[in-house]
Amino acid sequence: MGGDLIKAELEKYKELVTFLGEVMGNDVEIILHDVTDLENSVVAISKTNLSGRTIGSPVTNLILKMLKEGKSHNKSFITNYEGMAKDGTILRSSTFFIRNDENEIIGMLCININYQKMEKVINYLSDFIGVNPQREIKKEHPIEHLSPSIEDLAAASIKEIVGAMNIPPERMSQEEKLEIIERLNENGIFLLKGTVSIVANELSTSEASIYRYLSKVKKAN
Repeated sequence: MGGDLIKAELEKYKELVTFLGEVMGNDVEIILHDVTDLENSVVAISKTNLSGRTIGSPVTNLILKMLKEGKSHNKSFITNYEGMAKDGTILRSSTFFIRNDENEIIGMLCININYQKMEKVINYLSDFIGVNPQREIKKEHPIEHLSPSIEDLAAASIKEIVGAMNIPPERMSQEEKLEIIERLNENGIFLLKGTVSIVANELSTSEASIYRYLSKVKKAN
């Protein structure tokens, strides 16, 4: 399906974004992604903007990982996983896959809910009546970083991996940096244009080194 046909197909969903945004209120964000343009993926967003993204913002780390792994082939949607806005707010997120006639994903309709107000009310009522409810957010997916720019998305992905290793980049060995590049590649970060220079800056190394690490990773795989 060509670019113009994809845009025409996704155009049908833009009014749905507006409709759902008005129906679901001020604590729900609706976003439409065009996954054939990863760097400028957001094509529609509801008036309630919880994540700080705008038209033209890139895809998320979760979308990149799913596209890289191809694990969404038999799924129509995923629901109730954690999303994180740039300011650190945790949202309850769900995604519906929009497919073409060849069953290829061309777009995603995403719903992000700020449930914190509701959770405070539920916790208050639960304490009052002596019930301890458990919040059901699925953990089989990584936390989705709802970043407004490619730079923010790459930086968030790197910080998540580096934080788990608990070693500052300037003290890392080549093997440790290679491990980070391998994990970033698995997560699909390098599907985005311009991320090599961002990763090089975050890891305090040269772009040439990043390309060399990537070459080793691809050969190993």
